[in-house]
Amino acid sequence: MSDVTDAVARLVEHGPGVPVMLLASVAALMTVAGFRSWWSRRHGHAPPTDDTGSRPPSAVVAGSRGDAEPGDDGSTRAATGDGTPDTALWRMRTTVRDAPGSLAALCAALAERRVDILSLQTHPLAEGTVDEFLLRAPGELTASGLTDVVSAAGGADTWTERADAHDLVDAPTRVLALAARTAQDTAELPLALRQLLGRCTIRSLPATAVGRTVGDVPPEGSLEDTVLRLRAPEGGVISVERPYLPFTPAEFARARALVELDARLGPRVPRGRDVLTLPEGSDITVRRADTRDVAAAKAMHERCSARTLGMRYHGPVGDADRYLDHLLSPRFGRTLAVQTASGRIVGLGHLLWDGDETEVALLVEDAWQHRGIGGELLGRLVAMAAETDCASVYAVTQASNTGMVAAMRGLGLPLDYQIEEGTLVITARLDPAARAAARLPRGERIGKD
Repeated sequence: MSDVTDAVARLVEHGPGVPVMLLASVAALMTVAGFRSWWSRRHGHAPPTDDTGSRPPSAVVAGSRGDAEPGDDGSTRAATGDGTPDTALWRMRTTVRDAPGSLAALCAALAERRVDILSLQTHPLAEGTVDEFLLRAPGELTASGLTDVVSAAGGADTWTERADAHDLVDAPTRVLALAARTAQDTAELPLALRQLLGRCTIRSLPATAVGRTVGDVPPEGSLEDTVLRLRAPEGGVISVERPYLPFTPAEFARARALVELDARLGPRVPRGRDVLTLPEGSDITVRRADTRDVAAAKAMHERCSARTLGMRYHGPVGDADRYLDHLLSPRFGRTLAVQTASGRIVGLGHLLWDGDETEVALLVEDAWQHRGIGGELLGRLVAMAAETDCASVYAVTQASNTGMVAAMRGLGLPLDYQIEEGTLVITARLDPAARAAARLPRGERIGKD
């Protein structure tokens, strides 16, 4: 993985044309290999954020050790003529003794139950060895049944989960694609870590986080069973927690290499933009924004009424600079800006990674409201979330904000509503069936040029 980091960094540093070549090469690899980042089809991406003041982060949900439910596509399974599953793909991880014959006994036990081992990775530890399998098993064999077979053959701390055909891609191809994504866009680092490490919670902690400072984490990072911590390129710490499955040294090294790549390349946001014509004839430009836009965003805030700011921030804005430094940082999500022909920013839309969830937030300057800008921003943000396989997105607003409610309804997605003391949380589901029927724009192309 460190070799991939060095190669990608050298290519990107040679000039602006190289990243396009790099992405094209990776796209070819993905086309040939049928690549799709593993885990991502089954789990939402919710990388890091500090508390944005909207609502507290949700509790971490441990991975299931029981019989896993098949994915929305029914997982990748062969079927008999009557529709009964014949075989199913599984990911399995188990710990065996570091002794001659231990792995052979486990493989023999799987073969006896007609389980085909499609791939195997070993992760040596101080005590024992963690073996990670991709298996094709008879359809009637459940997760608990697999665990029983492995336990009888000497495996311990066994974890299983449904897999699909995308998991058949080899590890080097997957890692190269993640490195390429990270090289193109600062905002991709949390998503790449999530796809590299599977179902986990990733948070960016400030330099003086409660109970832990940057000085507590060595420059090379730290690995503590189910928690790994890495020095963030901009300061602070990136914390990754996976309570249901300990991290291996190999996973720690891969994650550290991705963070090192991000640090070497520095801040970067794709330059793609779209020019749109509003119904009354005015042209606007929609583009990605980052912390270089803080001054222009603050000027827009100063032109907004107290009511508009109150709808967005659910109360008075006492320190716009602090809010904007956070909201515009690619480390915490993605931001779209709407600017006029003169270059003035008149609208901001944020897609924020909130622990295990994803938040959308909008602010449109008073003079530019009721022209469709909010709905355009929202549709593009939700399309971005869907592209990264988020399971859902939520918006927090006041119950009286009919504009935000109308914009969410305009997505054509299934919505859930929660109201508490005047605060309204609207959650849109992004499962494949819902996305197929939704009215999402093709705005996800912004940022890919």
